[in-house]
Order: sequence, then structure tokens, then C-alpha cells
Amino acid sequence: MPVVSEPVEVLVVGAAVVRHGRVLATRRTHPPEAAGQWEFPGGKVEPGEDPDDAVVREIAEELGCTVRVTGMLGGAQPVKPGYTLRVAVAELVDDGEPVPHEHDALRWLAPEELDQVAWLAPDLPFLAELRELLLDGHRLEGGNVGGAVRIGRTVRRPTGPWTPAVHRLLRLVGEAGLPAVPHVLGTDARGREVLSYLPGTILDVDEDLMTDGQLMAAARWLRRLHGAVDGADLDGPWRWFDVPDATVLGHNDVAPYNLCFEGDALTGVFDWDLAGPTTPALELAQLAWSGVPLFRARPADEVARRLDLLATTYGGPSAREVLDAVVRLKEIGIAGIRRWIADGDPAGVAQAAIGEPENTVRALRLLQERRPAIEEHLP
Repeated sequence: MPVVSEPVEVLVVGAAVVRHGRVLATRRTHPPEAAGQWEFPGGKVEPGEDPDDAVVREIAEELGCTVRVTGMLGGAQPVKPGYTLRVAVAELVDDGEPVPHEHDALRWLAPEELDQVAWLAPDLPFLAELRELLLDGHRLEGGNVGGAVRIGRTVRRPTGPWTPAVHRLLRLVGEAGLPAVPHVLGTDARGREVLSYLPGTILDVDEDLMTDGQLMAAARWLRRLHGAVDGADLDGPWRWFDVPDATVLGHNDVAPYNLCFEGDALTGVFDWDLAGPTTPALELAQLAWSGVPLFRARPADEVARRLDLLATTYGGPSAREVLDAVVRLKEIGIAGIRRWIADGDPAGVAQAAIGEPENTVRALRLLQERRPAIEEHLP
């Protein structure tokens, strides 16, 4: 009696290639009933082949790029009798752009854009889990409070009672033509604010020194900011700490970790959570603290030269007045961070995790010891 073998189930793997919170979708050209519909690129797993290896092989063949599998979406879907689809999550291992060899188009889709294309039926059940994965985004470097992620050409950040006032400020300076400012685009499914992404290079304050040109660009930008908000309503609520003698609305944290550059050109100023009423001297003090810098020891004559360059470029408070304001600013910040920590504010938790405000207390004490030598070299 002949032996009837059981049909072998064929595994098909699709690849959800994710980059900066967006997924790659490709458009089919064949067979005729699937032409024009979108899918996760991929294909059949060969006998004895590891599914992860199959994903890498298929993407290389179809898109000419290399990926690394980082996980697997849950569930499996029938494609046709004898064929089952699973979808892996993958990332590009280099900066190369995928090029469609077996498809006629490709798109990078943000979580809000997944429903804008006509997916093949077997791919549809995977979209809900994928959407949540994409909403996690790509954590951004820089910033001093934390929580910002990139999704495509947008940045998502947690909101708070201060957010409406910050958004009013961003719209005001945007309408005034202030460059290097993010646009407010709304909120997302997780209630986070959605802002436009600002490209450029962020400096590492512990390793990189702002060039004179970058320091001057930031000072000129601050002057334009304060001009754009001249006479603006100071009412909040704001997240920034109370400044009784405030005369202007400011960013309050213009420092290398919140700036991006192309060479010496300032291309972005982000992390506006701490915006609020301040004074020009306090704004310059924060830039001096991290940008001159004053928070760590450097030759006194060089510190004095860059402090004077900063003040002269802005064209307002003198270098000595900025130096005086640094002490006041850091004392305000130290007290404020301690309140954040006591209140359980997420910003306080983030600051405590990196040793604040104790790090600033020590750095300010050491600056006070160096201050007479710096003042000797000031004009």
C-alpha cells in the first residue's frame, strides 16, 4: 500500500524594516491579482534555512541592502494553501537606501500613515502590533530633560500643564520668522506633542567645545529670539522656575545639548519645555555655563575671551554681568531640581539619575574659586 506523505507547510517571512519610527512598505507588480498592493518585503524560507537568515537573504535580493533581525511580530497568517506568513522586525545595518528590484515603489510609513496604502490581506493583521512598535520611535540624543523620540520627520515628546504656553510661544516666534525653531504639528495617539524634526549635529558638552562661530551663532539667535517676543504676554503656566524680575520670554536652556549645527551654522534649537519668563542675562548665563564653558576648568584667559565674545555678539549685558548671572541662574536651577525630585516630577527623576543637582553644586563652587582669575582677564 503506497504511503501518503503529509503536505509540507511552507513558511514565508516578511520583513518590517524599521528606521526612525517608520516602516518600509513595498508595492507588488505581480501576480496580476496582487499588483498595486503593498506588502512587507520577503519570501519563502528554504528547506533547512533559519528564518532570520531567510529575511536577510530576501531583503538583499529584493532591495539590495543588508538588515539585522531584531524581533518577530506575534501570530501567523495563511497566504494560500500550504503557505504561512510570519513577519520579522528588522533594521538596516548601514546607511544605504533600499532600492526596489522586484517592486515598482517603496515608502517609509509613520504609524499614522499605515492605513494610507492598500496592504495585501495576509499583512493586515500585523499592523496593530506594528503601529505600537513604531510609536515607540527612535530615542533622540541631546536634550536635558529626556523623553523625546524621533518618528520620521517628527519628534514626539511628553506634554504637561506648560505645553499650551510653550506652543503659543513657538507659534509666535515662528510667525516672526525666527529660524531653527520646531513647528508644532499636533498630538499623537499617546498624547505626546508632535513637532517637526530639526536636522544637524549635536555637540557632546563633555567632549566637544563649541567653536567661536557656533558660540556667536547661538548668541545672535538669542538676540533675535528676545526681539521676536518683545512685549509678549508672560503668563503661563510655565515649567521654568519663577524669576520675579523677568522681562522677556526665553528658551531658558540654550546649551550645546539642545542645539544642532551644520558647521558653524545653527540649524536647530529644541527642547523648549523649560521656556518661560526670564532675563537676557540669565539666558546668556546658561549658554555661557555650557558653551564657553564655565562648568569645567579651562584657562582663565580663554574663558574670559569667549565670555566677552558671547556678550559682545549679543549686544546687551556685559561679560561681567553674565558672569554674575551664572551664579544666580545655577542657584535657581539647583533649588528647582530639588523641588522636582521632591515632587516626583519625571524631569527630576531624570536629573537625579545623572547626579543632579549635586554635580552642579560642585561645579558652581569650583567656578567661584576660579572666578577672580577669570575677572582679571575681562575687559
